Amino acid sequence: MIAKSLPRSPFHTARLTLRPTSVADAQKALEIQSDWDVARMLANATYPADREDMETWFASHAQEWAEGTAYRFAIEQEGRMIGVVDVDGIAAGAGSLGYWLERAAWGKGYAFEAAQALVEFAFSEVGLSSLVSGHAADNPASGHVLTKLGFTQLDSRELFSRSRGETILQARYTLTR
Repeated sequence: MIAKSLPRSPFHTARLTLRPTSVADAQKALEIQSDWDVARMLANATYPADREDMETWFASHAQEWAEGTAYRFAIEQEGRMIGVVDVDGIAAGAGSLGYWLERAAWGKGYAFEAAQALVEFAFSEVGLSSLVSGHAADNPASGHVLTKLGFTQLDSRELFSRSRGETILQARYTLTR
């Protein structure tokens, strides 16, 4: 699959704005991931959150977008960033869906709303044919979001969690266009 050159444009859902991330988002992301309850659910996050790692990661997003390997969006609710939703690891028509939100935004349907919009973007705009996603086995709320989106569980696997500093069990899911 040849990467499409997609404009870095925001789009809106009923309650949210999804806009391409920028380096300026690193500070808010650092604040969100400084909450242990958020960071512990993210396999690739560091805890405590590291400013340099966060800034370096956000600085790479525009290049990933240009290369067609990842599309990352800040989730905004009433003009305030509350999390990130992305599809990355894009290769051979497939990608990996991820999302995380500040704890104050949990339980309000924002993860589902943002992820649903990004699934549509990944399939119709990016042209992907399938997505995978996963969650820590002790985070059933994320599994509920995925099944509500139509993902089916593939399996479970052991995965090293940087934030926890230990191996965790991850439930993995797939969705085909």
